Amino acid sequence: MDEKVRERHAQFELREWTLGQILDNTVSRFPDNEALVYADRNYRKTWREFGDIVHQLAKGLMALGVQKGEKVAVWATNVPYWTVLQFATAKIGAILITVNTNYREHELLYLLSHSECENIFIIDSLRDHDFVITLYNIVPELRTRPRGELCCGALPHLKRVCFLGAEKHRGMYSVPEILALSVMTSDEEYNVRQASLDPWDVINMQYTSGTTGFPRGVMLTHVGVGLNGYWIGRHQGFTENDRLCLTVPLFHCYGCVLGVMAAVNHGTTMVIQETFHPLKALAAVDSERCTALYGVPTMFLAELEHKLFSRFDISSLRTGIMAGSVCPEPLMRRVVEDMHMKEITICYGLTEGSPVMTQSDINDPIKLRCETAGCAMPGIEVRVGDPETCEELRRGQVGEILCRGYNVMKGYYKMPEDTDRIISPDGWLHSGDLGVMDEHGYVRVTGRIKDMIIRGGENVYPREVEEFLLGMAVVADVQIVAVPSRKYGEEVGAFVIPKEGADVQPEDVRDYCRGKISWYKIPRHIAIVDKFPLTASGKIQKYKLRETAAELWSDVVR
Repeated sequence: MDEKVRERHAQFELREWTLGQILDNTVSRFPDNEALVYADRNYRKTWREFGDIVHQLAKGLMALGVQKGEKVAVWATNVPYWTVLQFATAKIGAILITVNTNYREHELLYLLSHSECENIFIIDSLRDHDFVITLYNIVPELRTRPRGELCCGALPHLKRVCFLGAEKHRGMYSVPEILALSVMTSDEEYNVRQASLDPWDVINMQYTSGTTGFPRGVMLTHVGVGLNGYWIGRHQGFTENDRLCLTVPLFHCYGCVLGVMAAVNHGTTMVIQETFHPLKALAAVDSERCTALYGVPTMFLAELEHKLFSRFDISSLRTGIMAGSVCPEPLMRRVVEDMHMKEITICYGLTEGSPVMTQSDINDPIKLRCETAGCAMPGIEVRVGDPETCEELRRGQVGEILCRGYNVMKGYYKMPEDTDRIISPDGWLHSGDLGVMDEHGYVRVTGRIKDMIIRGGENVYPREVEEFLLGMAVVADVQIVAVPSRKYGEEVGAFVIPKEGADVQPEDVRDYCRGKISWYKIPRHIAIVDKFPLTASGKIQKYKLRETAAELWSDVVR
C-alpha cells in the first residue's frame, strides 16, 4: 500500500452514526456558534437553534403520518429550510429524495412514479418555471381532495404535498403548519423512532443527473454520506472556526454531502447561496469572512473574471473544493494565487460512491492538486483495473477507476440488473471513468470509458486532447467528442470556447496541433461556440455535444 494511502487508512475508524447523531454531537459541542447563514437576507441560526428547528420539523412530519422508510422528495433551490429537511427526515428514518431543479413535468413524473414517493416538498418557482403549476398538472387531485386524503391516479403512492416555505397553496401543507403540528408527537414517540434507526439504513436517494443516460435512484446510507462528509471536511482542515461559502446546488451530492455533511461534522458555519451568482458569492465571502469556497470550474472562472472581482476582499479564503468536472491546471493556479485559496483541494467520485473516493489534501504539493484527483479516502479501496474483470492494472496503465468500501451505494432503486452491472460480486464499484494511478497512489482521470474515441483502431482519450488544446493562449475551454465516420468508425470533433475578445478559427486549432500531437488525435471537425450544455450542478453534458456533433457534421461524414 502506498505511504500516503497507508497513512490515511491508519487514521480510519468506522464510525457508525446516523445523520441525527452527527448533528446532535455538533450541537452539543458548539451550541452558540453560527450554523447557518444567508448573507443576502441576514438569516442566521446557531447550532442550538438549527437543532431545535430540525427536531420540531421532524416531530411535525411524524404528526402528519410520515413513517420510517417513506420517501420525502425535495424539489427546491437552496432555500433555508432545505438543510433543516435533510436532517429532519434523517431523524425519523424517512428517505430524502433530492430532485434536480432543472426537471420539468415529464421528468418529475418519472421520478415520483419510479421511486414510489409518498411525500414531496416544493418551492414556488425557479426562473421561468412555476413548480406549483407543474405539480398541479401532475396531481390535479390536489385542487379538490382534502389534505391528508390525497388519492392520485397517476401517482398512487403519493400521500402528501408540502410547500417548503410559509406560503399557502391549495392541497399543500406549509412549513409553519407542519412545525405547529410538532406538539402532536410526544418526546417518547420521537425518541423511540430515533432509537429504531440503523446507521446502514438508506437515508438518501439521488437520481443521477442524466449526463449519460436514463435517471436511476441511487440509494445511500447514513454511514455512507455521514462518514464521507467527515473525511471531506477533515482533508480541508475544517474546524468550528471555518466558514464555508456554499454556492453549489444542495440537490446534488456536491452540496448536501461535500458541503453540508462536511460542515456539520466539524461545526463549520454554512454560508449558503440560494442560487449561484458570482457577484453574490464574492460579496458573501467578503462580508462573512469565509475561509472556504466551493464550486465547479465554471463557477470559479465566473468569479475570477467578474468585472468587480478586484473590489472584494476575499483574503480570508484558504481552502475549498473544485469538483464536478475536470479542473484545468491554469484555472486551479489562478484560484490559488488570485483567490488566496492556497489550501484548495480536489475531490473525485460519483453519486453511487456517496460520492467521494479520492481527495487531495491541504498539504499536498500544488502540482499534485492541479494534475491529479488525490488518493484514496480513508476506509475506501481505490484501484485502476480492467473494466471487465476489475483486476488491478500496473501503475501508469490506463484502466477503469474502481472503489470498494463503506461508501458504495446499496444499489439502484428497483433496478437490480443495473446494480449488478455497476457493482461487482466482490464489491467493486465501477466508475465508468478511465484513469491512471501513479507510483504513490495518486489518481489522474483521463476520460469516460464511453467518451473514448476509437478512430480506425487507434484509441483517442478526449481529456488528453482537451488538456493539450487548453495550452492555446486564445482558448478558454474545449470539449472533445466522437463524430460518427463510415470510413474510420469515429473521428475527433472539438467544441472550442475562445477567450473573451479572441478570434479563433478552426484552422488555428489544427495548426496548433500539427507536429505536436499524433495526427489521428487532431480534431477533424471543429466548432467555435460560446458555451457548453450544462446540468444544474455544472457538469458538462457530453452526450448533448455528441448529439450536436452528429447533426452538425452529418453532411461531411463519409
